[in-house]
Amino acid sequence: MTMKRKICALVAGVCLAVTAQAQVKVGVVTSSSGPIALVGIPQKNSVDLLPAKAGDLDIQYISLDDASNPTASVTAFKKLIGDGVDAIIGPSGTPNAMGVIQIAAEAQVPMLAPVGSSAVILPLTEQKKWVFKTTQNDDIIASALIDHMASSGVKTLGFVGTADPFGESWLNVTRELAEKAGIKVVAAERFQRQDTSLTAQSIKLIAARPDAILVAAPGSSSVLPQTTLVDQKYPGQIYQTHGAALNDFLKLGGKKVEGTILAASLMLVMDEVPDSHPSKTVARKYIDDYKTKYGSEPATFGANVYDAGLLLQAAIPEAAKAGQPGTVAFRQALRDALEQIKDLPATQGVYTMTAEDHSGFDERGRELIVVKDGTWRLLK
Repeated sequence: MTMKRKICALVAGVCLAVTAQAQVKVGVVTSSSGPIALVGIPQKNSVDLLPAKAGDLDIQYISLDDASNPTASVTAFKKLIGDGVDAIIGPSGTPNAMGVIQIAAEAQVPMLAPVGSSAVILPLTEQKKWVFKTTQNDDIIASALIDHMASSGVKTLGFVGTADPFGESWLNVTRELAEKAGIKVVAAERFQRQDTSLTAQSIKLIAARPDAILVAAPGSSSVLPQTTLVDQKYPGQIYQTHGAALNDFLKLGGKKVEGTILAASLMLVMDEVPDSHPSKTVARKYIDDYKTKYGSEPATFGANVYDAGLLLQAAIPEAAKAGQPGTVAFRQALRDALEQIKDLPATQGVYTMTAEDHSGFDERGRELIVVKDGTWRLLK
């Protein structure tokens, strides 16, 4: 080979290497099968709607299913990190997410967790500084519910939640905010997501005679506590967290969830939210694109993955100033850039991240909603 050809071959090889490095690789881990598939399926479906570019960089998404199994989440994260991803969106469930934080931190790979519990980012330890949460923190949602309870004359409250980090976090924040509002938590029951009977828990709750009961459970597991309480003739108001914010809650609960009050994103009541809301245009585009591709409206859980894509799209161009995708320098700069995002409208609300706040929502990320005539309505 002549020297000229060798130089051309070398230059071509360098160009190919630079081109390969210039693509950002993002892993996505969802529970699109298993017990929390109602959460994971819209999240997996949303991957095809995520931004394909950020600035001048193409984005490649690698999607894996952990089958709702925390051990499988660990395996998926390790595989994606081995594949050289620059960030990971997921996993779907709080227990799954808690089990992979250390893995993401040790690899210095930013993790965008579309889960309910603030336990994935609080307290903000050295490991958790690599985690960003794309749902409203528990206290943002809980404060809206407790305020409504207080204004409605509720003095005593019952609680039933999942026996996992999601339920534990909600019990802690509920007790704290309720006490400040002069509301006493008189009974607290726990259950497993896969339980098929909650009769014993409901009997204990009703025996405590609370003015209202809060159910804290994600996805389909939010339905059984409420339907059981109704079957046992509980007469008071039932509240739910944003974990129940999916249309399957209405389908599975039927008339037994009529009158439920929850706080969740504007997506459930889009037609009633003013056009001036900064997230309405973004949320409408996501819903329309999802309906066009899949023929149905997405659950808000899917929007949590979509928002993760918007956050990455905003942060990637800034990170690219520090290094090529695929390098530690890029991933570190990506983490730093995510922490600097300000006033970014997304489907669930407006994100303003800081070194102390890795969720970034304010009151614009929630609406008080009631189930009326089998559908979601803005509570007025």
